Amino acid sequence: MLQRIRHDRVLELKLDRLPVNALNRPLLESLRDAILAAPGEGAEALVISGGEKVFSAGLDVPELLTLERDALEASWRAFFAVCEALARSPLPSVAAIGGHSPAGGAVIALFCDYRVMAHGAWRIGLNETEVGLVVPECIQYAMKRVIGTHRAERLLVTGAMVEAEQAFAIGLVDELVAHDQVVVRALAWLQALLALPRNAMLATRAISRRDLVDAVSDPARLDLGRFFDEWHSEPTQAVLHALVARLKSKP
Repeated sequence: MLQRIRHDRVLELKLDRLPVNALNRPLLESLRDAILAAPGEGAEALVISGGEKVFSAGLDVPELLTLERDALEASWRAFFAVCEALARSPLPSVAAIGGHSPAGGAVIALFCDYRVMAHGAWRIGLNETEVGLVVPECIQYAMKRVIGTHRAERLLVTGAMVEAEQAFAIGLVDELVAHDQVVVRALAWLQALLALPRNAMLATRAISRRDLVDAVSDPARLDLGRFFDEWHSEPTQAVLHALVARLKSKP
């Protein structure tokens, strides 16, 4: 479900839940725990990677639809705990995106320091509005922080998914590379960062990311009560069940 691959000073955490790395509670808790434990295990930086065709398809909607409210809330809180762990981590992190990265997959990438994506017709974005979900303010902030307020508004409101070339053009990802070089380039970026005077680099990074920590740790900006109310509303449930039916009908 989660592979831990050591590259000298860098720990790669590879999502490995076939077929599309859908994020369920056990995977999220394993990822959060690995992020939190990494500094104590001697790692100095992190790579978050996924599958060859899908980095992560986001939260496991078919499973979430089977859960009672308490279990549903626990799964969503596990997801935001991963985001907060990445935001607070003293270790620089890179998302190595080797395929599609919708919804929760894109969110995890946004909370990393840097994003490397494969060339090609892969798409990335926050498509929550297409399935009737409100994007919490802290996630909106993370996207605005990377690509700017106006451009983020357009993508968030329409639920747009953009291809790799456009994602690079607007700054949603930082590098485009050949598919087999995604992790290689992620490691190279981190190694260059780790070559800098460590205390100065890490202290400057902590100051620069303080706003991201504040956004994801503020309950008002998370506003999960509103999110769960929308999740259980009849229109949203109808759209989500229709989505699951389409997924099940695909060969």
